[in-house]
Amino acid sequence: MAVSVAVDGEGFLVNREDWSEAVAREMSAADEFDMTDQVMGYILKAREMFEADGVVPPIRNFAKKMGVTTKDLYDIFRKGPMKLICKWGGLPKPTGCV
Repeated sequence: MAVSVAVDGEGFLVNREDWSEAVAREMSAADEFDMTDQVMGYILKAREMFEADGVVPPIRNFAKKMGVTTKDLYDIFRKGPMKLICKWGGLPKPTGCV
């Protein structure tokens, strides 16, 4: 299943307004990742924090807010937690993320 919205070369949404939970599930499936309710919860919280602060939350702040360790996040998202949360969440690529 191909993502039905415009994405950049790294798979991030070109237009944040295109985001929906269905798009997030489609994007994670394209990355061969099974979306869970827990992961969707992380995405929704990151979106909420972005809307409140105008920036993607640093992983340490995000982990603390979620009541988990950064190791917990890396255990779930093996390829950089905040990058994937932001990619699937329709948020900008995190700063310092290359």
